[in-house]
Amino acid sequence: MKQILLALAVAFAAVSPLGARTFGPLVTPTEIEAAAPAPIILDTRGPAYEQGHIPGAISAPYGLFRGPAENPGALVPVDELQSRLRALGLTKDRPIVIVHQGKDDSDFGSAARVYWTLKSSGFTDLSILNGGMNAWLAAGLPVETDKVVPVPSDVTITFSDEWLATTDDVAKIVEGKETAQLIDARPTPFFEGKQAHEVASRPGTLPGAESVPHSQFFVGGSPAIGGETTAKDVAAKLGLKQGEEVVSFCNTGHWAATDWFALSELAGVPDVKLYPDSMVGYSQTDLPMQNTPGLWQNLKRQLGGN
Repeated sequence: MKQILLALAVAFAAVSPLGARTFGPLVTPTEIEAAAPAPIILDTRGPAYEQGHIPGAISAPYGLFRGPAENPGALVPVDELQSRLRALGLTKDRPIVIVHQGKDDSDFGSAARVYWTLKSSGFTDLSILNGGMNAWLAAGLPVETDKVVPVPSDVTITFSDEWLATTDDVAKIVEGKETAQLIDARPTPFFEGKQAHEVASRPGTLPGAESVPHSQFFVGGSPAIGGETTAKDVAAKLGLKQGEEVVSFCNTGHWAATDWFALSELAGVPDVKLYPDSMVGYSQTDLPMQNTPGLWQNLKRQLGGN
């Protein structure tokens, strides 16, 4: 009887939102293949899903977790997000694995943004397939093309602001009313104001921000993120002060989600927040920016000059 009770307790802990996670923040193809029962697998790739996906995976295009075209980083309203998660059949008592394509280090941001959204919505047993669908294919594991139709759930969510920074929050930091380390996850030309997102009102970065390109967390150009050791090395180079809040941003909360994931989930840095609206949202305000070129330099940039 004791053995039966122990087995039940272990099984419950594996799926309970209050218990241990089934996998770590990152999971390998072989771990997914060996898992029993199988986790919920969310395939965020959109049309590529129909060309072949992990058996049992549910199509959950990245756009479901994003804002409108004029501000893609914006949060989806909670009631709408809840409806979308219910339609995907998500529940909080089963592990969820997020799958992106895995074509390069930029691609990882989509999985990290979905992870952040689900964690903020109260899901705790979350993992990302490191290397994405390409890693699954490289492992020689089976794929299927039939669409999986999920059974809708009645999951209820509340969106936590524990890992969220709003434009108002960032404005207080910029104005010196609050203290936090601002990290810019974009490639260096964006940080320097030499390049801007197509819907950003101005090029440049947040005043006082430090450039921490998302690519730093990937080793040798690999599409698989470097893991705990690499993340801790980058965190150490940042010289974060004990108890200091960190706010990660980019253009639309995509690359910033990679920095957030690496520092928060892999390196274990406390109090890391994601600014989802990022520079597209911020640039549409009249708040100050840094590294914004003058009128002549901006015109040359738009015309493709140096």
